[in-house]
Amino acid sequence: MNQRRSFLKSSVALASALSMPALARAAVAAPHERSLRFYNTHTGETLRTMFWAEGEFIPDALQDINRLLRDHRSNTVAPIDPELIVLLNKVSTQFGSNNVIHVISGYRSPETNRKLAEASGGVAKHSMHLEGKAIDVRIPGYDLNDLRKAALAQKRGGVGYYPDSKFVHMDTGRVRHW
Repeated sequence: MNQRRSFLKSSVALASALSMPALARAAVAAPHERSLRFYNTHTGETLRTMFWAEGEFIPDALQDINRLLRDHRSNTVAPIDPELIVLLNKVSTQFGSNNVIHVISGYRSPETNRKLAEASGGVAKHSMHLEGKAIDVRIPGYDLNDLRKAALAQKRGGVGYYPDSKFVHMDTGRVRHW
């Protein structure tokens, strides 16, 4: 009898889930699914994507992320390190599951990075942004220092804190902070 009840409950749950619109299902991601919401502060573009499901990355979603995180100055798209996306997901979910991550900088072309380094002492000449392994972000409505602490707690790469510019830098390089 218990097996039959369990089967019926599972069947009802499955039928309910299948009848939900796709967007609603995406908003209620299963534990084995990972998704992110982005807003590019320079281009105004937004992206809501499930990038991981059933134990693997979703190639089309990674391409969409690469496009959104492109060098907006030169319009150059490059591959973003999937581990950076996982790190960003782990950090952002500490603030809830439906936050929009504001992207200040993702990938940078060599030309853009050189120009930024010449104009500012705060840009590394050999930045991890050049390799698609760094991102500068904020999550509106949350304290920037809390975002910094959440990134540091992951111990998965570099974390830079830029309160005057209102962003936190995260990368997948060696563990360090500034």
